[in-house]
Amino acid sequence: MSKRKSKETSSVNGECISQVQRILRGRFCRQCPNGKLFGVQLQYKHLLELLKRTTVHGESNSALIIGPRGSGKTMLLNHVLKELMEVKQVRENLLQVHLNGLLQTNDKIALKEITRQLQMENVVGDKVFGSFAENLAFLLEALKKGDRDSSCPVLFILDEFDLFVHHKNQTLLYNLFDISQSAQTPVTVIGLTCRQDILELLEKRVKSRFSHRQIYLMNSFDFKQYLRIFKEQLYLPAEFPYKPFIQKWNKNVQSLSEDRTVQDMLQNHFHYSKDLPSLHMLLMLALSSITVSHPFMTGSDLLEASKLCRMDSKANIVHGLSVLEICLIIAMKHLNDVYEGEPFNFQMVYNEFQKFIQRKAHSMYNFEKPVVMKAFEHLLQLELIKPIEGLPVRAQREYLLMKLLLDNNQIMDALQVYPNCPTDVKQWATSSLSWL
Repeated sequence: MSKRKSKETSSVNGECISQVQRILRGRFCRQCPNGKLFGVQLQYKHLLELLKRTTVHGESNSALIIGPRGSGKTMLLNHVLKELMEVKQVRENLLQVHLNGLLQTNDKIALKEITRQLQMENVVGDKVFGSFAENLAFLLEALKKGDRDSSCPVLFILDEFDLFVHHKNQTLLYNLFDISQSAQTPVTVIGLTCRQDILELLEKRVKSRFSHRQIYLMNSFDFKQYLRIFKEQLYLPAEFPYKPFIQKWNKNVQSLSEDRTVQDMLQNHFHYSKDLPSLHMLLMLALSSITVSHPFMTGSDLLEASKLCRMDSKANIVHGLSVLEICLIIAMKHLNDVYEGEPFNFQMVYNEFQKFIQRKAHSMYNFEKPVVMKAFEHLLQLELIKPIEGLPVRAQREYLLMKLLLDNNQIMDALQVYPNCPTDVKQWATSSLSWL
């Protein structure tokens, strides 16, 4: 009987852990706009009122949401749209067009995407547009036929707005802003961008038709608020099916937030990057260590996740290099020290490597020149070195000037953990330059 009970407990426990991971992962990945917004209540209210005037009262508008990457521009917009869609009138009438500057790289592609999202292909039929101007004229005519009372409101969302600015003559932006200024079909244009100088990039005729409404998101919270966000992101919701587990989990989260070691780690993370996506990445890595046998998050899990977040990617690449490639990097390091960061070429690196071989009298490192050249090219492919820009490329490969993209600290740290690194190679890296 006790065995059966223990089996039931372990199965419930396993199901419980999988539910915890599913809920928290969904929250960290921002798959749905159900999470809380932090520090943007005023911006939320402003944007909600703006879109309500379009969707309910038929007003046309335009606005820009400006903030650094990871500040929550898309999340803010998704929360506002979620609340709007709860109104029946909006849900039945609002038409949304989502464009992205990375995908719609010119106005012609953007117009085709607008036509597709507005489901106007059936109106087009077999008509073939001879030019961009004809396609634009058809779309504008379809939008201008409406009026504020009988037409469905259209919401244009332009992600990576600054990329649309670089389209030829800014024709699409001009016409969208022009419609939003006219008393025709109610249209609102919302642009999302991380560039503070976006208005300076707009042409005069485009700028004159823009409403100059700008909503700024700046991640202005302090560390106390950051700590509160940390707790709220980890708390389980009240509707979680396993009620006794909620209290234990939330109590553990509270004790974690009061732990001095965890607070110090979070403070370092806060000073390093205070945006929420980096915090979500930290919590996601810590969450992956949760199992049936280890059901609660600990401070060591968070410290390990912090190390993974702050890990140097270039130093990790060095760990996978061959001894010959390590030797070439050390030769470049010595050249940087001697010539104070001046660019070098393959021949200089090869000569430096030959000095090391002669000094140590080791035949095991005595590779032929084409083999060393191949290793040098591999470092170039890995982007540990890069050619100097603006120089003629007609020079022979051996004499192309290069620059090392690793600093001395990264090289020495990588050598300390390099598996089975020969002692004389380590000594060469740490040696003084008096023997040169």
